Amino acid sequence: MKHIYLVSVCIAAAVLTGCRDTTQFDIVDRPPCTYGSNENYIGHRPPLLPAAFSKLPAGSIRPGGWVEKYLELQRDGLTGRLGEISAWLEKENNAWLHPEGLGDHGWEEVPYWLKGYGNIAYILNDPTMLQETELWIEAALNSRRSNGYFGPWIERRGKPDLWGNMIMLWCLQSWFEYSGDERVTSLMTDYFKWQYQLPDSLFLEDYWENSRGGDNLYSVYWLYNITGDAFLLELAEKIHRNTADWTQRDRLPNGHNVNIAQSFREPATYYLQSHDTAHLQATYRNFHLIRRLYGQVPGGMFGGDENVRAGYHDPRQGVETCGMVEQMSSDELLLRITGDPFWADHCETVAFNTYPAAVMPDFKALRYITAPNMTLSDDQNHHPGIDNGGPFLLMNPFSSRCCQHNHAQGWPYYAENLWLASPDNGLAAVLYAESEVRARVGNRQPVVLEQQTQYPFDETVRIIIRECDKVRFPLYLRIPQWCREATVRIAGADGKTLSAAAPPATYLRIERTWAAGDTVELALPMHLYAQTYAQNGNSVSLHYGPLTFSLRIEEEYIEKNSAETTQWDSKWQKNADPTQWPSYEIRPASAWNYGLAFDPATIAEAVEMVKQPWTDGRLPFEMATVPWTMKAKGAKIPEWGMDEHGLCAFVPQSPVKVATAVEDITLVPMGAARLRISAFPVLSLTTLPDMEKTENNQAK
Repeated sequence: MKHIYLVSVCIAAAVLTGCRDTTQFDIVDRPPCTYGSNENYIGHRPPLLPAAFSKLPAGSIRPGGWVEKYLELQRDGLTGRLGEISAWLEKENNAWLHPEGLGDHGWEEVPYWLKGYGNIAYILNDPTMLQETELWIEAALNSRRSNGYFGPWIERRGKPDLWGNMIMLWCLQSWFEYSGDERVTSLMTDYFKWQYQLPDSLFLEDYWENSRGGDNLYSVYWLYNITGDAFLLELAEKIHRNTADWTQRDRLPNGHNVNIAQSFREPATYYLQSHDTAHLQATYRNFHLIRRLYGQVPGGMFGGDENVRAGYHDPRQGVETCGMVEQMSSDELLLRITGDPFWADHCETVAFNTYPAAVMPDFKALRYITAPNMTLSDDQNHHPGIDNGGPFLLMNPFSSRCCQHNHAQGWPYYAENLWLASPDNGLAAVLYAESEVRARVGNRQPVVLEQQTQYPFDETVRIIIRECDKVRFPLYLRIPQWCREATVRIAGADGKTLSAAAPPATYLRIERTWAAGDTVELALPMHLYAQTYAQNGNSVSLHYGPLTFSLRIEEEYIEKNSAETTQWDSKWQKNADPTQWPSYEIRPASAWNYGLAFDPATIAEAVEMVKQPWTDGRLPFEMATVPWTMKAKGAKIPEWGMDEHGLCAFVPQSPVKVATAVEDITLVPMGAARLRISAFPVLSLTTLPDMEKTENNQAK
């Protein structure tokens, strides 16, 4: 671990401004864990390794701006109303509402949905949602049996299936953070004692639970950090040895896209106990392996539309919405474990570029599969082009039941990780968004910090110390990997100013005695850059800061009958009205088969960024209201069309020779493009028609 201290910078600044109280600027690659655990929040008990960051309790962070608006849209859309229409959440005969776990439905769907629904309730402090959340939490708590088991009893081939309980444990943990309800830790202790006595031959044997045992492991460590019960560490060893082996070199236990996005982190979680860096390295290796084989595409995900398959790695291959939100959750957890800013960068990549386009702008329907290159979103079966059979490209409130319920966690979990507690009793701004955080720093002193920004559509993040009784603590600011020239300026309430700079992929640590009214302004200048994917025909993606840009394709929305397009494993409640929840096909109303008619190496000269005025209530990932557009040059590739499976054909090998005219093309943020080309072929510039003549003809 390296730590580079800019003592000379901070001394010079202090002398020049006459500042009496020293302000120390340090550049670190991650928080020094030599401080131990944060004294204000639950950290890792020995022998677990100390965490780089601690999560603040649910409800501590209130996002504003577009993140808050998206949570409100979720509340008013599918997440908030799913309990009224999904048969899996119907209260009558629901196994999660019965004290003995008896019933005919509920299994993973209830806790999948509750993970997001409950955390939105805590963030928004919404009375109706809080009441509904408490109903389900009370039922789960009251389902504890005398032997320690809780929830529905699911048995497969004579062995208990614990997957649904793993998800509900996360719901209970959030409830404990929000309410302090000690029944949660009591239930979890008894339940883990039940797991502890279960023979290995009966433990984590089913496919889903075996792949995802890392979720169970995380909950065991969460409880151990509160109670210190020694048996929990023995149980953790048992979980690790019975979970699918995610430490293998050059292969993964299975190819299911959600399993990979969710479970690749298990070795890094166990590393907290084993202290074996091979476990930590295995998680990094898993991440890079899947992207080397199937993830040479923009947007941060990989081609795993159900399962990764040899030969199916083109950017037209998509990923489940479940996979997106689980990847974001993994990134957030790994950021807290390791402190590595890499995970924050990747979380933003998925959150800003891949995930938003998987749902309708009103959050009332979603797609099962979304791809970086996606030129049709219809109700047809595209198997075997897609590794599943069904209307999986349709914007559908009742697509496959996993994503229908599980997508709810994406934005609330993101909001809860905007701010984290550092091991030296400070705070860290790690994911930037307009927000307010109420936390304790130093020796349990309360503070309120406000973050003002339209990031990632703004290059400035302003942090204002709203409430603070002159307390000294460190404030960490993450510098994204893409930012070359980050600078920070502190304007003290006393009128004194200080400034510093920091390199990419680091944290700027600012320790000082803060006072109400102090302001920190972080400038994150964005720049244009291109990325090439050799595995996929040397195709190229274009970026501005953390945003990837896609071709603007005019989108034609065609309403479909949701009662007719419902996937087989999604079921309506008997009194639900499907006409109030339409599905939508999205068809292209303009050409999409463009290649880039410029050298990506000269992108700064070839591309123009156009910024739109920001207005209150703006939805940045909606085509009509995107804050940024990109002007570039392109030409059509006539032979690039749809294939026999009804999908955008594989991206042509660059450079591509064409005789078509060069045109002005517009690109928009990838997250706003529900139809999109994000990985572009590059045209052979020597074979293009004379560009200057073409432009003159177009002008005439």
